[in-house]
Amino acid sequence: MYADVTVVGAGPVGLVLAAELALSGVTVQVLERLAEPETSMKAGGINVPTAEALDRRGLLPAAERVHRETMERMGAAFGRKAGAGAGAAATPSDGRGAGAQRQMTGHFAGMVIDAGLVDWDDPDLAAHAAVAGARMVPQRELEGLLATHVERLGVPVRRGVEVTGFEDTGDGVLVSTTAGAIRTGWLVGCDGGHSTVRRLAGIDFPGTDAELTGRVAVVDMADSSVLDEGWVWSSRGAYRRGPQPGRVFTVEFDAARRDDAENAGTRPHRGAPAEPVTLEEMQASLRRVSGTDVTLTALHGAATRWSDNTRQAATYRSGRVLLAGDAAHVHSPFGGQGLNLGVGDAMNLGWKLGAVVAGWAPEGLLDTYDTERRPLGAWVLDWTRAQAGVMRGDAKSVALREIVAELLATRSGATYAVKKISGVTQRVEVPGDHPLAGRHAPDIRLADGSRLANHSHAGGFMLLDRTPDGAFARAAATWAGRVRSVPDGTDAAGAARAEPAGVLVRPDGVVAWAADEAEATPTAVTALEAALHRWAGAPAHEPVA
Repeated sequence: MYADVTVVGAGPVGLVLAAELALSGVTVQVLERLAEPETSMKAGGINVPTAEALDRRGLLPAAERVHRETMERMGAAFGRKAGAGAGAAATPSDGRGAGAQRQMTGHFAGMVIDAGLVDWDDPDLAAHAAVAGARMVPQRELEGLLATHVERLGVPVRRGVEVTGFEDTGDGVLVSTTAGAIRTGWLVGCDGGHSTVRRLAGIDFPGTDAELTGRVAVVDMADSSVLDEGWVWSSRGAYRRGPQPGRVFTVEFDAARRDDAENAGTRPHRGAPAEPVTLEEMQASLRRVSGTDVTLTALHGAATRWSDNTRQAATYRSGRVLLAGDAAHVHSPFGGQGLNLGVGDAMNLGWKLGAVVAGWAPEGLLDTYDTERRPLGAWVLDWTRAQAGVMRGDAKSVALREIVAELLATRSGATYAVKKISGVTQRVEVPGDHPLAGRHAPDIRLADGSRLANHSHAGGFMLLDRTPDGAFARAAATWAGRVRSVPDGTDAAGAARAEPAGVLVRPDGVVAWAADEAEATPTAVTALEAALHRWAGAPAHEPVA
């Protein structure tokens, strides 16, 4: 079967990418080596940009249902109502972020951030509260949501098909698989830390070697009272019990086993060549780091082993072959950044590659995938490296951990960390000096009671126009089919709407242009037209007289 784009890997990154490509109007197929979805322990939640990506595609209600179910399970396990306690966020959002996000904090190197210290009125946090009730979405449930999404879009997912080789012919890619040869226009590796696509493409994977071994599992214990809840450190390592029922997490600084010759696979990833974690291995690790005689009586599902091997691909693109997610970068799971970083890659790449296939991409558009995503990937790698350094059991790291703990116990420190963990401060370089330029679009409520995100379910560019005469929409009219204008001139009482007066949002949710002028000045219109040419290509047709 020929497809404009073939995606290798049916994890969250591959599924998001496939969906975005389908919304762009290109043909896409997904190849997955595994015959069935993985059951190993993975990410337990998503950050704000990932939740907002679901929101923009109409998946927020489903994500909120998963969130509520997850919180109910956690609340029942600890004998409290869903939503109580640190890290909770039980109520679905009404689009105004009514309190739910106020409980979503996270941790840095196991030091849980006190929600009561966070300045939830900080503009960066307050501007992204609509998805507050959709943050506790475990990866397994997320994959289920996305699988249904791509099925609705008609994207075929071919399981049990492994890529064994490929040739970039210049005008396409000839892919060898266990199911036969496939010809495709473009090939994207979303196939994890041990990426076959990356290896076959000859793309280097430099970084830092592993120093620790981590394990995570859901277990039954003979007497769980011997372990404290939350994170506990010792000279031997660290462990965490909870917050999900039966979940235990260990970290041992033991000059971790080196990965295979690919130097990959620091986090749980697709098809890692490693033996399964046994009940005995998990119990031994937990006893070593806790210093107790804790006894495990059952292991539920597939436990996961990982390290802090941290690497980033030398390039995210080689000809007609691209990388996204763990295929492009691997690191420890500290802070829960990996899944979200990969989804961000997919959202960024999807519409750009779709534009190239459709023939309207402006020159150099696909190159911006690497230039925009690489700095964010490098930041995540350093964010996780820093946490590994703070978690060591040596005297220097213990002293550093105490200092970091003091900083996190301040209002400014807690707010800073939550903003970083949640992803609300992420930005890419785009022309323009408006404060929103390059950032993810904030929550914007419209006069009719909807939000701007409600109008982006079909993908494409969104243009908010609050000018009295629709001047911004007129300027974008020649890009019809790529840009959808959403007028919002007055509220229900007939009063002028608040700033910003105009916002151009790319398909990945990034603000490409914004203006605060109450009137559409010639300068603002000129800047909008420049942004449209830069990101949406040449006009689709001549303006109507």
